Formats: sequence, structure tokens, C-alpha cells
Amino acid sequence: MADTKDVVELILQDHRRMEDLFRRMRSVEDDRAGALREFADLLIAHAQAEEAEVYPALKRYKNIDDDEVEHGEHEHDEGNEALLELLEVQEVGSDAWDSKLEELVEAVTHHADEEERTILNGARENVAMERREELGLAFLRERERHLKAGCGSVENVRKLVES
Repeated sequence: MADTKDVVELILQDHRRMEDLFRRMRSVEDDRAGALREFADLLIAHAQAEEAEVYPALKRYKNIDDDEVEHGEHEHDEGNEALLELLEVQEVGSDAWDSKLEELVEAVTHHADEEERTILNGARENVAMERREELGLAFLRERERHLKAGCGSVENVRKLVES
């Protein structure tokens, strides 16, 4: 999917993939459990890579609000908590599952929207393309490392939430 190295575009691509997975998790005709597994891995790997490689670099730019970056990290925690609650529901498609899915959708959609309007627009306006591509490669490496480790397992998500 990644035909760009621009970290802004890579993050946006992940956000669109998450939206697709939300649609699959809501569809009774789809493999909802499979979509959740893919979503869990993507969400955790994406957030960990942003926090390790992207957010610290963006805090160095004076026209990118540090408070927005820190707020983004806080919203990652909220998304992780909502993800854990959904992963812990035993029956896919039950009322509890649907309810926890909607809480997850709300938390992640809110974060993605804010991040796109504040942090990513700030990066697009204030960070040179060469630097955005360097950050993109670092983001992809870190994201892939987490994906290979099965980062979306309920055990790993629980560790992240409890830390």
C-alpha cells in the first residue's frame, strides 16, 4: 500500500485502513474476528511507531504544538483501553461486542481526526519533504517491527494498558 515515504501520507494511509477495518468489523457478512485481529495489530504498531519515531521528532518544530503531540499520546492510551475492552469480549457480534466496538470506533476516529487537523497539517506545513521521508522510513521500520511481534495480542495490549 505504501507507495510513498512521506510520514504524513503513511499515517493517513493507516487511518484509512483502520476505517476500512471498522466497516468490516461492523458487517455481519464479514470475518469480524479476523478484521479485529488485523485492526489490533495495526492500531498498536501504528501508535507505537508514532510515539517512538514521529512524535519526538515533531516536538522539535516550533510551529507544531507540543501540547497537541502529548494529547495524541494520551489518546493512544484511550484507544488501547477501548481496544482491550473489545478484545476481552468473548462473543463476536454480541450486544457487548457491538457496544465495545462503537466505543473503540469513537476513540480512534476522534484521535485520527484531531491528529490529521493539528499534528499532520502542522508537519505538512513546517517539515521539509526530505525530513518527512526520513521520518516515514523510520515509522515504517518501527511499525513493521511491532507487527512482526504480534503486538495486537490481548496479552500485549493488556501490558500496554497496565503500564
